[in-house]
Amino acid sequence: MQQGVVLITMDEAILVTWLHDAIGLEEWNDMKFLSPDSPFMRGLSTFADAVWINILMVLTSIPIVTIGASLTAAHDAARRSLAAQGHVTSNFFKAFASNFRKSTLTWLIFGPLAVGLVYAWVILQITPLLIPKFAFSILWLIAFEWVWALQARFENAWLSTIANAFIFGISHIGYTLAMLIIDGVFLGLIVASWLYMPQGVLLLLIMGYGSVIMLHIPLLERVFRAYTQPEEMTPSVQQ
Repeated sequence: MQQGVVLITMDEAILVTWLHDAIGLEEWNDMKFLSPDSPFMRGLSTFADAVWINILMVLTSIPIVTIGASLTAAHDAARRSLAAQGHVTSNFFKAFASNFRKSTLTWLIFGPLAVGLVYAWVILQITPLLIPKFAFSILWLIAFEWVWALQARFENAWLSTIANAFIFGISHIGYTLAMLIIDGVFLGLIVASWLYMPQGVLLLLIMGYGSVIMLHIPLLERVFRAYTQPEEMTPSVQQ
């Protein structure tokens, strides 16, 4: 059995050497970017996962009330994709089901608040309300950037998760601002594309918030590293 393995390895080495000699050193180096382990192919795979996560998130958000569970599942699937853990689809729906109740309760707070804030900014053009509108909008954005990732990453009561979102968002304000900048750039690209290159809007929408979440994950995980163990997938965090 060992001889067979050695023979296959030798054959592969001979084939690689033959290809190297046949196509030349420069062409061989140019082909390395097609290797599954090359940065280009890893980036392409991550992009494909982000697009698929966005599609899953949109489909599972159609009932509106399920948006919270969809956002939580997207964070979990994106994190596992970057860590090369399992399959995106199965990870997404597993997280969607396991976090459905708590994420839905959280969304029942964040969703109506978002509608109320939009109504206040668009309809209630009253000067004395300007400062409260700014204050509540900033607090909403800070918590929104963290709450779904915390729900996906840690096991806590849902009200504790909301409280932790404010604590993490304020105590790690640099990371919060970085994620808000990513969101702002993405929205800016959509607006600019709509005004100057409408044919690009479809591509940006296909990339969607799933791509934004994929960019958030390294920032979130850098903060969460202090509260997690490598073996734990859903640890508890208390602030």
